[in-house]
Amino acid sequence: QVQLVESGGGLVQAGGSLILSCAAVRSIFMAYDIDWYRQAPGNQRELAASITTGGTTNCADSVQGRFTISSDNAKKTLTLQMNTLKPEDTAVYYCHTWIGADYWGQGTQVTVSS
Repeated sequence: QVQLVESGGGLVQAGGSLILSCAAVRSIFMAYDIDWYRQAPGNQRELAASITTGGTTNCADSVQGRFTISSDNAKKTLTLQMNTLKPEDTAVYYCHTWIGADYWGQGTQVTVSS
């Protein structure tokens, strides 16, 4: 079973920065792609950023240039560096991977005030 635990969310003013972390109980980052999704109230969950086992990263157009995804295989940690935050970035952020089934963390709330 895969367990993903997010941390680092909070309240920040527009223009500020936050760093989200996702810790895995067992090392998965070298074997599986892993993503950050987010879900704002009343909206569907959407992909924010992803990283492949080869280290290729991809960000949604809405966060391109502001968010950076990275992984530390030795520490078994996935990180999302979020800069120049906007109120529309307010959402619950989830760590996700697919290993024969979808695995999600419990989510961490990010609130950006205007």
